[in-house]
Amino acid sequence: MDRLEALRLFTHIVDLGSFTKAAGMLDMPRATATHAMKELEQRLGTRLLERTTRNVKPTLDGRAFYERCCRILADVEDAEASLDTSSANPSGVLRLGLHGTHATQIILPRLAEFRARYPRLNIAISSGDRLVDLVGEGIDCVVRVGVPKDSSLVARRLASLPEIICASPQYLARWGTPLLPADLAAHQAVGFFSRDHNIQYPFTFLRNGQAEEYKAGGWIAVDSADAYTQCALLGFGLIQVPRFRVEKYLQTGQLVAVLSDQTCPELPVLALYPSHHQLSPRVKVFVEWVTQVYAEHFAG
Repeated sequence: MDRLEALRLFTHIVDLGSFTKAAGMLDMPRATATHAMKELEQRLGTRLLERTTRNVKPTLDGRAFYERCCRILADVEDAEASLDTSSANPSGVLRLGLHGTHATQIILPRLAEFRARYPRLNIAISSGDRLVDLVGEGIDCVVRVGVPKDSSLVARRLASLPEIICASPQYLARWGTPLLPADLAAHQAVGFFSRDHNIQYPFTFLRNGQAEEYKAGGWIAVDSADAYTQCALLGFGLIQVPRFRVEKYLQTGQLVAVLSDQTCPELPVLALYPSHHQLSPRVKVFVEWVTQVYAEHFAG
């Protein structure tokens, strides 16, 4: 087995957590895959994989090597695709970072359409809610809400989401309804923080085009959008979210919008990808497709 194929096999083993599944994907005997990994570890002089009875996981060296392999394989695919006259129908593996409501309600329900349009593309999806290291982990493109701190990424705006502040009727019955932003200081909020920076976000309004922040009290903080909404439903405090995410709860009365006469900033939904993937055919066709999906989903 040549070195490039060994790298491809190694990344499949890490992705699938299995020698058998990886060998099957590459249409080779499991024994061949096992032998190839032993040769690779001997050549590198380090152990790449930890094998247990249930699965296979990369060692610390293996994880670092995996990330480098993903970049190498992506560059090889891009180089081949750039010379491929059939770049309108790209091939290879498209690695996406999708999570939460945007994955389950907007993108995944229509992904079969994308696959039908580009049948030579296989798709690998990372569903974590952190902003992954796109370059380091070999991710082609992620869809995220909010402006990224990494200015080296190329950003394509997919939508702008109006935000609202809301709470459960039980919460409002106990704490009252805030009538002015300044009233929030006497209220409870569900905290939301970034895993990477451990920052809690205050409530934000727009006044004369400038953002104004207001803090509230609170006893609970979470780092996932689903948990954030669930805490509000349970009466733990006020939350500020894109309206579409809680529309069904507003319709049923499980959540009630407050301070509706105030203007909240809109949150951008962005497709983000490394600058060196800007001309990648597989990234190009996905970004074009997902842009159309968002345009149709939020039409009007």
